[in-house]
Amino acid sequence: MIPARYQASRFPAKLMQDLGGKPVIVRTYEAALDTHLFDEVYVVTDSDVIDDAISEAGGKVIRSKQEHESGSDRIAEAVQDMDVDIVVNVQGDEPFIEKESLAKVIEVFHKDPQMEIDLASIMTPISDWEQISNPNVVKVIVDSANFALYFSRSPIPYPRDKNVNAVYYKHKGIYAFRKRALIDFQKLPMLSLEAKEKIEAIRFLEYGKKIKMVETDVSGIGIDTPEDLVKARKAWS
Repeated sequence: MIPARYQASRFPAKLMQDLGGKPVIVRTYEAALDTHLFDEVYVVTDSDVIDDAISEAGGKVIRSKQEHESGSDRIAEAVQDMDVDIVVNVQGDEPFIEKESLAKVIEVFHKDPQMEIDLASIMTPISDWEQISNPNVVKVIVDSANFALYFSRSPIPYPRDKNVNAVYYKHKGIYAFRKRALIDFQKLPMLSLEAKEKIEAIRFLEYGKKIKMVETDVSGIGIDTPEDLVKARKAWS
């Protein structure tokens, strides 16, 4: 499921920006298809413009019936009546997604026979302080078993002791949910930490859900700003 909203707060209409001759959202849809990991791939949107772009590319679209605060809320509505076990949420601004990272996230559930893990997501190590301090880059800290402790737009952990070598992780906007956890997410009201940081994964932590983080060295380029689009075009060419 690829949730796609036309009016993004930081970069309006970013999903319809040109990337190598096609809109970003179409590139993301095609990248998800090309992994051959999924039974079905859908773009979930309330936008006529995005609907038309995906339909013209031969893709599948589900139209949202309600307004939604987050992509997870949007796809929860879409899968409500579907007979599925695992739902993978790929953000529409991630045209460089690749098979290896997605396969690692899905594998989490094959190794969880007791069904204790509610969702899984991806993190990649970063060392550039510009990225670490950039509020558009979401960071995550994990426990010794790689379960998420917290997500933030601030640098976490805070580098008070410069002599301690801490690893910083960037959170990539890809989630794999058990359907039950996704439906629960839609029913649970947003609490203060999620509202403050504007990071939907925090809602799961605030309600005691378990998020297994999977490390990958493939960073890719998520398109949050016009500057990201410039980088993406250079990488694409």
